[in-house]
Amino acid sequence: MGPKASIRDVAAAAGVSVTTVSHVLNNKSGTRVSAQTRERVEAVARQLGYAANGLARGLRLQRSYALGLLGDVIAATGQAGRLILGAQETASARGWVLLLTTGRDLEAERREIRALSRHRVDGVLYATTDHRVVRVPDELRPMPVVLLNARSDDATLPSVVPDERGGAAAAVRELLAHGHRRIGFVTTVDDVPAARGRLLGYREALWAAGVPYRPELVRADVGDPAGGHRAARVLLDAADRPTALFCFTDRMAMGVYRAAAELGLRVPQELSVVGSDNQEVIADGLFPALTTVALPHHGMGAWAVETMVELLDRPKGARRRVARHVAMPCPLVRRASVAAAPH
Repeated sequence: MGPKASIRDVAAAAGVSVTTVSHVLNNKSGTRVSAQTRERVEAVARQLGYAANGLARGLRLQRSYALGLLGDVIAATGQAGRLILGAQETASARGWVLLLTTGRDLEAERREIRALSRHRVDGVLYATTDHRVVRVPDELRPMPVVLLNARSDDATLPSVVPDERGGAAAAVRELLAHGHRRIGFVTTVDDVPAARGRLLGYREALWAAGVPYRPELVRADVGDPAGGHRAARVLLDAADRPTALFCFTDRMAMGVYRAAAELGLRVPQELSVVGSDNQEVIADGLFPALTTVALPHHGMGAWAVETMVELLDRPKGARRRVARHVAMPCPLVRRASVAAAPH
């Protein structure tokens, strides 16, 4: 084997400066390097087998180039996969390592924070399974923190959550576009941001279409298939039953399908149904397949890493001055559970 290629070899072969090579291979933000030059430098580096010395870079800049992702039970839930993937792919593309850890209770959380500190992570993505308002542990205060699928009363902490309001409005607009005017909402009894946001989106979409809001068409129960079944039976047993139901989750929509079957109502010919969360095992497994609103887990994970890297590129004194708070769009995923309103 010949001698290893150096950064100067890459610069000479690519026809650029050593500084430009450093900026490209270290994914340094805020530099004016064209896409064409970036591609040429990366191609030459691959051809020469050059790998940037991450340890030397970290020592020079006093960084570990490691981020922590700390959640409650996030690593053990099915929906977490896309969120973690979005964060991990983005971190890797930027030359960072992502350390995943779970704090199932307060003591476990403190233990994991100490572990992340021992690994000298440069910042922590504080994530939750469900969209909610959190109090960030005091032990994390010395570190840069970005909230993932969560918000805080501390406005200096950047945060990203799903646009629950916009997602619900999109679901109801889909039903309105198919001629439905008696649209019910099967929701949860839990007082959580998702429930409040989705109810608001439901009401706003009706208002925008000139359809009066009728409180009797909203029914709350436990947010599982059994709760969805009970709520749907109350709504569908009414004399002036709704022709469509928007559901707080796909799990509640499962119960709606069961209630419709018990009453001899065909989905979607006699009852259109839209869910929320896009849990693919459920949405694709129901017959007919469930139209639903997707949560942007992959995009939120990617945004959190990008925001953290931008935060770390600022001078330390400027990190808490301006924080971005994003409600990420929730796209509608059309399948086969919506049809024209019956006459």
